[in-house]
Amino acid sequence: MRDDIAIIGGGIGGLCLAQGLRKAGKNVTVYERDRTPGDRVQGYRVHIDPNGARALHDCLPPELWRAFLATTGRGGQDFGFLTEQLGLLTLIETPPAADPADDHHSVSRITLRQVLLSGLEDVVRYGKTFERYERLPDGRTELFFADGSTARADVVIAADGGNSRVRAQYLPHALRVDTGITTVAGKFPLTEETRRLIAPRLSDGPNSIIPPKGMGMFVAPHDVAGLAPVDGIGVTEQDGALMDNTSAYILWAVGAGQGRFPRDVAEMSGERLRDTVERMIGSWHPDLRRMVAMSDPDTVSLLPIRTSIPIDPWPASTITLLGDAIHSMTPMRGIGANTALRDARLLFQALTSGRETVEAIAWYENQMREYGFAAVRDSLNAARQFVGESVLGRLGFKTFLRTAQRFPRLKEKAFS
Repeated sequence: MRDDIAIIGGGIGGLCLAQGLRKAGKNVTVYERDRTPGDRVQGYRVHIDPNGARALHDCLPPELWRAFLATTGRGGQDFGFLTEQLGLLTLIETPPAADPADDHHSVSRITLRQVLLSGLEDVVRYGKTFERYERLPDGRTELFFADGSTARADVVIAADGGNSRVRAQYLPHALRVDTGITTVAGKFPLTEETRRLIAPRLSDGPNSIIPPKGMGMFVAPHDVAGLAPVDGIGVTEQDGALMDNTSAYILWAVGAGQGRFPRDVAEMSGERLRDTVERMIGSWHPDLRRMVAMSDPDTVSLLPIRTSIPIDPWPASTITLLGDAIHSMTPMRGIGANTALRDARLLFQALTSGRETVEAIAWYENQMREYGFAAVRDSLNAARQFVGESVLGRLGFKTFLRTAQRFPRLKEKAFS
């Protein structure tokens, strides 16, 4: 008799795990609250690092791994630290890896979701908003959904994001809090004409812009010029500039701490958000201001920054968690999605290892807690540095970056 495995939530981590379990012949069902595959799709690019790439390689069927590689954009791998006047502080050079599974990739979240949903038509159940669970005398778990339906499973995996209802019931002391940091993001269209309007470094690869204090800006190109869809993967399925995954652009995000954005920022339209950011960076280099001003307001969104609070280990059971459901982190290190994918790969290995179920989950959780909560702490520190209010602290960091640029061995040691 095969175990029934229920995954609550059809995000990146949950779908990657479902692909792996399905490939291994496991009986898995994904319960997704969205009514259709296109509901609440996020329109920005995501950086896939070697942890995420290896997870996708190992969990996806070979044909979907090839489709992923064929539809990733070109974003450049050398990471720059720049002043707000576009002065180079340091450039961290990362040569391409010999194996794509050990490399960095830029991919549209929409395209990645298309990859992850491919072949799971009989696995994903839409319109299933999880409400609660009950443990049954036979050791199974009964799941209750908002539409009145129920399901039973031998293993339940919470992949339902930062506001996880499974976590709220299973680990009610595992809290997620607001950092006080607000970020506004948008897309600057990247064409032959617009490339000539900005410094080459801005379209060559990702960059962190470091002003004197109180704010930060991240920019990263996602170039899909010349890419062709693969079996429907890489096709724009929804109208609007935000949901277009076939055009090249530079993602920009400006973040600041409490008090720097207007009080009514949460009620602003995309146009007002864009104009507000343009005013806030009014003394910065014209190219940065131009990128913001020329962005379609439909692509501009408000992104409050929240983070989990690490907790002590809990006893393993037939319920476990992955991704933001347990270790939600700020985006300032760009590792949230990759950590969720790493979880998916590790849990896939655990559940197909031949170990007894609870033993396998304990093996997974022991490792996941260590790297997952370390990523939470590192990302929170990066977020605080991103919007740091100390002029002296910023000056010291810039001095260090300039010194590292002059001495390659120091740079290699600091950023390896």
